[in-house]
Amino acid sequence: MDRTAQLTARSTPYETAYDPPATATTPATTTSLHTRAARVLEANWTGASTVPSRDLYPHQWSWDSAFIAIGLRHVSPRRAQTELETLLAAQWGDGRVPHIVFNPSVPLDAYFPSPDFWRSSTAGRTAGAPRTLQTSGIVQPPVHALAAWLVHRADPELSRARGFLARVHPRLAAWHRYLLHRRDLGGAGLVSVVHPWEQGMDNSPCWDTPLARITPAPARSFRRADLDHGAAEDRPTDLDYGRYVRLAADYRDAGYADGGGEFAVEDPAFNALLIASEYALARIAEELGATGSARRARAQRLTATLVERLWDAEAGMFLCRDLRAGGTPSGRGASGSGAGGEDEPRVPGSRLLPERAVSGLVPLILPGLPRDIAAALVRTLRGPHFSVGDRTRLVPSYDLLGEAFDPHRYWRGPAWFNTGWLLERGLRTHGETAAAEALRRAVLDLADATDFAEYVDPYTGAACGATGFGWTAALALDLYHRPAVRHARQHLDKSTQRVVPPTDTGTFDRSDRGGHRG
Repeated sequence: MDRTAQLTARSTPYETAYDPPATATTPATTTSLHTRAARVLEANWTGASTVPSRDLYPHQWSWDSAFIAIGLRHVSPRRAQTELETLLAAQWGDGRVPHIVFNPSVPLDAYFPSPDFWRSSTAGRTAGAPRTLQTSGIVQPPVHALAAWLVHRADPELSRARGFLARVHPRLAAWHRYLLHRRDLGGAGLVSVVHPWEQGMDNSPCWDTPLARITPAPARSFRRADLDHGAAEDRPTDLDYGRYVRLAADYRDAGYADGGGEFAVEDPAFNALLIASEYALARIAEELGATGSARRARAQRLTATLVERLWDAEAGMFLCRDLRAGGTPSGRGASGSGAGGEDEPRVPGSRLLPERAVSGLVPLILPGLPRDIAAALVRTLRGPHFSVGDRTRLVPSYDLLGEAFDPHRYWRGPAWFNTGWLLERGLRTHGETAAAEALRRAVLDLADATDFAEYVDPYTGAACGATGFGWTAALALDLYHRPAVRHARQHLDKSTQRVVPPTDTGTFDRSDRGGHRG
């Protein structure tokens, strides 16, 4: 039997989890989606990790691997564990998990920036970069603890036998420690990104204002390998790319030291994913016989800080805070006054950026989000700026009414499957079961129809970017195997509650076992 056949075959102990019977949430017409998605993951497997795309992204990417592991657990819990272990083996001494781990067998000119640009083993020596692995020097959103917990739940017996959580827990704890201590550049507790690539939504219009202050690297100083495999109109512009290169080079030349760069932004999605992973780390600690109470308390404090610093009541969503804006803060604060009201956090030189992007909706995944804020996010999701369930089926990456909206250009409008997966979880967490099911169905339909495209036109569903994309296949697998939500829908719009609930793990406890539910 070949390896693809092995991965797509259903072994007896996992039949219920791997191939659920057709129900209202898993129609019989989609039963082959499992096989097709598993084939994508097999095609992208390198022997130790999974590339997002063989041509466009031929190395291991950090948050891609976390999402891929979440889906991979449905076909091979062991391989899902290996995916995360391979990534964490490249962790730096200061705790950071690099956003790319380079495969030495891939030619240098296959991807830019390549290892000889980052020079991790030399430029990153002070920060503890690995000597025998080549990596980038920046990071990506911390989805990894959540992924590790879900992978463990897929086959707890295998996980315990291999000591999976015991091995990854110290590395995950060090990763969170790096973010919480080295990247609290605003001084209030939230993590800052120091490059647009770190947030994962590379060319989002949220970055236009802070990037405008950056002098781009000369176009002749680098060659964009991405244009060999993707249409220029679907990719970031040359001007944006020049600024990305300048920021990365300056960070490298400073020895990857944090705090001194020209770009520092507190992003709602990055911080929400850190909070979600703090809840997951609490569960991991408890599984290992320790207490998770300190992690939960931190997650609750961070949720309150996220609301205080990044919530905009007028926009009905969270916004990014530019820490290098200069002058007196002029962005709208938590009061939504629009003029720095008494609730505006007075951080010198910072301000909220007015751009509405999907990153401002991602905090819906948090179980401790105040009820009125969760309700506002749902209204914004359905409203004219994102129009989910009306003009769009998947969530656009940027405001449909924004001047910078482009339905095809990377993170400036197209819909992505990972954010759809996150928001499906968020809707489900807050009791919006009908909306969650509609979004789940849209992810499955469009992933399958587009051959697991990297992203899609939010209006037409037409494929953009690469096909056979790793996280699209993986997250479609996860949603395919998700059982029906059993709890009743909450009427969020009717509540004005602003209290953060004192507990809970929320979305992490609801039918997330994956490979084994015995």
